[in-house]
Amino acid sequence: MTGNTDIREMKARIVVFGVGGAGGNAVNNMITAGLQGVEFVVANTDAQALAMSKAKRLIQLGTQVTAGLGAGSQPELGRAAAEEAIDTIREHLAGAHMVFVTAGMGGGTGTGAAPIVARTARELGILTIGVVTKPFYFEGQRRMRFAEAGIEELLKSVDTLLIIPNQNLFRVASEKTTFADAFALADQVLYSGVACISDLIVKEGLINLDFADVLSVMKEKGKAMMGRGEASGEKRVLAAAVAAISNPLIENPSIKRASGLIISITGGRDLMLFEVDEAATRIRDEADPDANIIVGASFDESLEGIVRVSVVATGIDNLDPAQEAHPVETALTQLAGRLRNDSRRIADRIERGAPLPQVESPPLRPAAPAGQPARPNQDYARQAAPRPLDPYGRASPRNVADEGILDIPAFLRRTAN
Repeated sequence: MTGNTDIREMKARIVVFGVGGAGGNAVNNMITAGLQGVEFVVANTDAQALAMSKAKRLIQLGTQVTAGLGAGSQPELGRAAAEEAIDTIREHLAGAHMVFVTAGMGGGTGTGAAPIVARTARELGILTIGVVTKPFYFEGQRRMRFAEAGIEELLKSVDTLLIIPNQNLFRVASEKTTFADAFALADQVLYSGVACISDLIVKEGLINLDFADVLSVMKEKGKAMMGRGEASGEKRVLAAAVAAISNPLIENPSIKRASGLIISITGGRDLMLFEVDEAATRIRDEADPDANIIVGASFDESLEGIVRVSVVATGIDNLDPAQEAHPVETALTQLAGRLRNDSRRIADRIERGAPLPQVESPPLRPAAPAGQPARPNQDYARQAAPRPLDPYGRASPRNVADEGILDIPAFLRRTAN
């Protein structure tokens, strides 16, 4: 009996650690969805928000620093609060093999405390995955700067990081989508990533994985992409596979440069072996030929007639995308990036009330002598620069984030930095 008990206890322990308000909400949505095979921990500086959590294991951060009143959108307070509770954080992480640290970047607690939680997990030798959101454009440049700084700090302490820009929710939302439903869509990305791994390790299946397989794909891999697709009927497995690798919410949705892939194929008892092969082959064809690909297949009685395909792609930022891009595409992309950066710098100057530099107008280009043919294609690259996008991802004659900037002459925008 003792031997059997020991064997049952020798399994991978997966923890989802929600930090701050957004992290706590993500955990609540996962608990409501009935995710099995993982443990949940929520940490927050806001005692009132913590009391509303559905998780059984709660950590009050910064009792002395914030008095339970939150971090007030100040990342340094969130960081200090986490440092104050570091021993409690370590106790809740002890014994875990894998932890998902989820938070919203840009505020106080998530931005400041999530890197501390991740650092502590790594110090304990735990495979650490970060899943974070970035603010909407309408939340302002200050919050976005905090978010970017928090992400850079978090990257130092996680093995793999998944970034979900909230602005991308407009790609899947309609005019009737509620705010709560939109955030639930973002939380679904975290759910699918955790379920993809836990299902393959815990559930009965045709092809099961062990934790060492997961470790080989996700340890020290940088940025990641997670996606999930479900389909039924004819060609169901292909439809699910395409949906899984086309997640519109992810910051870097392509798996073409991924160095590692975990593919999970789940279905009812009607799941066919050839369908497993078809889904895995379709996804493999999109990935780098040298990628480390781990495939698993499991059963779920509730999915009779339905196939679910989940993908976790890691190391998507390890290769230089310029190696794959065509020369013209690369030039246009670089030009568009420079124009966006120039516009943002001008917008920042205007917001701060800083004067724009005074420059002399450049001389006009002399007209072509009579009889000499004009060269209409001389400035092709400049003419072909793509228009900026509006916050909804649609082509627009101007970028809402840079509104008013286009009234400034181009030569002023170029020299304003």
